[in-house]
Amino acid sequence: MDILILLKACADETRIRLLNILINHELSVNEIVDMMGMGQSRISRHLKILLDAGLLKCRRDGVWAFYSGSTSGPGKFFIEAMLPMLSKDEALKKDLVTASAIIEERTKTARQFFNKIAGQWDRLKSEILGGFNLSKAIADLAPECDKAADLGCGTGDLLTALKSKAQKIIGVDSSSEMLKEARTRLESAGNEKADLRLGELEYLPLRDKEVSLAVSSMALHHIQNPVQAIKEAGRILEKDGTFIIAEYGKHSDESMRQKYGDLWLGFHTDEIKYWLEDAGFRLSGIETYELKNHIKINIYKSIKN
Repeated sequence: MDILILLKACADETRIRLLNILINHELSVNEIVDMMGMGQSRISRHLKILLDAGLLKCRRDGVWAFYSGSTSGPGKFFIEAMLPMLSKDEALKKDLVTASAIIEERTKTARQFFNKIAGQWDRLKSEILGGFNLSKAIADLAPECDKAADLGCGTGDLLTALKSKAQKIIGVDSSSEMLKEARTRLESAGNEKADLRLGELEYLPLRDKEVSLAVSSMALHHIQNPVQAIKEAGRILEKDGTFIIAEYGKHSDESMRQKYGDLWLGFHTDEIKYWLEDAGFRLSGIETYELKNHIKINIYKSIKN
């Protein structure tokens, strides 16, 4: 019986702690080990029990494994029934504070990385793209509009390309140094009035329905929670607004984590399609381009319902 399997999986203090943490945060095995102060073999055994019971799911990204609470099946309903009790336990709340600090440290490390390499970013990006003009490919798909936002604008090359499509352009990035580079580029191109905003893609510094076009170009694989970023794009877009995502297809090149600050090794098209639909978008098309290193870039065009 499912209920017996679920109850047995939870009949341990450590597993209750793990489940509560992973319902709220997706963490790697190493992060869990550091947080819990236990040996990896012990943590792995507890994770396997929770996973086998259907209370956890495991996402593999290259050689890394990330765990989070189940979002389907009997495990999901069991978790939902437990939530009121878990949320009131003071000891469990302390674990969540520690887990939040781990996530914040990840974000801080990523921000420091991009601040450090901002002046080299155009060169690094050209190493990946080669002669492929990604900004032009995106701009060609973009409709003419009043306001457009580049979410994760980096050094601003796409903002320059979007000038011909939008009356006003807004660039958002979490790196202040990237925004400085973008400002210099835009001023050189005669567009001093571009609106550049410092902020995280998961919590955009834009009002509800503020823009009619939003673009996320090669940004989702750099952030902790791409699902939340897609939902935020839905929030800032007006009805029937256009959302364009350019992202790597799923690949296995681990070197890109260290060299380019990648957190995700690309995405399967089914993942992006599901996330878009769940956030209230209807997909209108996907274009695929293969780079010289055999990594693919998929460009998704969708419309806000």
